[in-house]
Amino acid sequence: MSNNTWQRFKKYFLHNATLGLSLDISRMPFPDDFLAKMEPAAQRAFADMAALEKGAIANPDEKRMVGHYWLRNATLAPTPELRDAIVTTLASIKDFAAKVHSGAIAAPGGAKFTQLLVVGIGGSALGPQLVNHALGRPGADKMTIHFFDNTDPDGIDYVLAALAGKLVETLVVVISKSGGTVETRNGQIEAAAAFRAAGLDYTKHFVAVTGADSKLDKTAVADRWLARFPMWDWVGGRTSELCAVGLLPAALQGIDIQAMLDGAAAMDAVTRQPVTARNPAALLALMWHHATRGRGEKDMVILPYKDRLLLFSRYLQQLVMESLGKELDLQGHVVNQGIAVYGNKGSTDQHAYVQQLREGVNNFFVTFIEVLKDRSAAASLEVEPGITAGDYLQGFYLGTRDALSEKDRPSITLTVPDVSPRTLGMLIALYERATGLYASLVGINAYHQPGVEAGKKAAGGVIALKQKLTAALAAAPGKPFTAESLAAQAGGSPELAFKILEHLAANGAVKKNAAASGNIFEATYSA
Repeated sequence: MSNNTWQRFKKYFLHNATLGLSLDISRMPFPDDFLAKMEPAAQRAFADMAALEKGAIANPDEKRMVGHYWLRNATLAPTPELRDAIVTTLASIKDFAAKVHSGAIAAPGGAKFTQLLVVGIGGSALGPQLVNHALGRPGADKMTIHFFDNTDPDGIDYVLAALAGKLVETLVVVISKSGGTVETRNGQIEAAAAFRAAGLDYTKHFVAVTGADSKLDKTAVADRWLARFPMWDWVGGRTSELCAVGLLPAALQGIDIQAMLDGAAAMDAVTRQPVTARNPAALLALMWHHATRGRGEKDMVILPYKDRLLLFSRYLQQLVMESLGKELDLQGHVVNQGIAVYGNKGSTDQHAYVQQLREGVNNFFVTFIEVLKDRSAAASLEVEPGITAGDYLQGFYLGTRDALSEKDRPSITLTVPDVSPRTLGMLIALYERATGLYASLVGINAYHQPGVEAGKKAAGGVIALKQKLTAALAAAPGKPFTAESLAAQAGGSPELAFKILEHLAANGAVKKNAAASGNIFEATYSA
């Protein structure tokens, strides 16, 4: 390290002793006047965030408040009703988990719940999966957790195979704010069918996390499910880990959810302060702005040098990309904003895409996440005299960082003391606020997701066409149709009809006859 590099490191290395967290932005090639030039924009972003926390309509498209920061400090909520709802729900989660663990709440016949199946998608699965992987203790957790996080039948069967013979002791948590999310509804139906096939009353095993009076809520009430916990319209899915969505599975697993909340609250207290040079969330947002020129011109690569943080990049993909990937700004101008996020873990990446990061296209910036504590045990085995496996892990991180710097590849380093409930809560809160601040810097709404809704509507159109195609085939049993001719009859796209019919044929729902010419588009389909 040259003296100039060392001096820059000392100048731009931020350590917060209260959090035990450090942020090094010295290897981002911003000029010395960058932070000063961006200070007015940073102060506007702080003001926007302060208004959001006080209950302003921060999601103007949906006319909603955005209150995930209140979840870890209910005193900040703008009304007594909201404060009471947060406090009461947290107490209910802790009480329910304790009763499950003690056996006071048990399956019919008194079987103690030992398995937990979480049915959700997107934010209703990614957060709980991150927490499980980061904080779970196989063999020591109070419950073993499984996930239905897609509408893939083979994936569902894979999970059910792991639960074979254990459904009698399985608790199912179904998570959907609207209660109408198709993937979650399908998982719920599949899970219920598995319980019925095993001769079990699924309603005595099911718990709902959903919005008041949603379809799911009404089902849970009508069928007398074990319990219901609320989701509020002021908490988005991608920021829902610290409400019932994430806290209930974590508490049932035996994880210290209060420590997670306390860590997030501590990070909020630090990142709420409008002093840019001492605010790690603001500095992150400004580094993203510099790296991408405020237009998403470079990708964000997340490289945690810790196996337990493997899923952090997946979690951040939704948080960052769903929040920032927007066509329009707040004034309605087309801006096509966003930052692509990907990552894996170190040092696995030494043998994967770090080669391209160092010598390939320079279209990214890296965030290294360094964890100081190697393992929960006090001492590590020496793999060489005086050297542990953890020493090598740090060596690979520092070596990779230098190797990238040699090729003018920018990087940020975030250092945390350990992977604990408190630290994970801090990381979640840090990136939530950095994402919100960056959105203010570039003038977009971070809290809606019109593209996701468009995809759902398009999927509904595909299902409607499938029903028309199968109805047309059923009306003419044995009659062969090409995809094109059947689409014309059903009034749909020939391409979509072809894809749907190929899927139906592969699953034995229709008969496919190959064309003598070998042209796949001349193949015919019949009921």
